[in-house]
Amino acid sequence: MICIKRVYEPRTAQDGTRVLVDRLWPRGTKKEALYLDGWLKEVAPSDGLRKWFAHDPKKWEEFQRRYCGELDRKPEIWQPLLDAARAGTVTLLFGARDAEQNNASALKRYLETKLKKS
Repeated sequence: MICIKRVYEPRTAQDGTRVLVDRLWPRGTKKEALYLDGWLKEVAPSDGLRKWFAHDPKKWEEFQRRYCGELDRKPEIWQPLLDAARAGTVTLLFGARDAEQNNASALKRYLETKLKKS
């Protein structure tokens, strides 16, 4: 199972494996406060794509398409997340304010598609 959660929300027992999937460290957050199992900044969108998107809702569909293209080119980066999701719950942590249109949400959809195909 794959879940997403803002880094500012409290940790729960249901989170399972907690992985930060942002390229940048979340503002105002101390590393020891997140209780991370990993930080996969390489799975985040490229700097160019992140800056182009700039959390503009009008760009959301195109952002997802471009981000999936980036992910398709580097399966070795997201495969560990897929393997962990097969074994149990994985929570993708993100820092964006928008809980719907962010890279973790797009990554969750991408990984769930891969899970269904396998």
